[in-house]
Amino acid sequence: MNDQWYDEAAGPLVRPYAITRGRIPASDITLDVATQVMALSGTKRTGMGLTPEHTAILDLCVRPLSVAEIAAHVKVPIAVVKVLCGDLIERGEVIVRSPSQTLQAPDRQLLQAVLDGLSKL
Repeated sequence: MNDQWYDEAAGPLVRPYAITRGRIPASDITLDVATQVMALSGTKRTGMGLTPEHTAILDLCVRPLSVAEIAAHVKVPIAVVKVLCGDLIERGEVIVRSPSQTLQAPDRQLLQAVLDGLSKL
């Protein structure tokens, strides 16, 4: 991101709603703070419609990064990163992978059977 838009003491010099042009994250694209984002290699970065923040995300995501990591590197709120990543998804510039679903605890009977089996050893 261009340093002229961020001042360490004052914070961002451009309001988040200005970066996203007042848009909110798209409802059809669900991005979690742990969602991994990766730029597709070989995509054309024509620059048309890309903000400096979009370009910063593409430059960062040569390897998978979470939405939270991107927000920290680009120094914008997570909600802004979600909007910008949504733009890049629609353009076909990045792919995303949601974190695995939460694991459920194993069945109590299964755990007891394993414990009984270990006790017999």
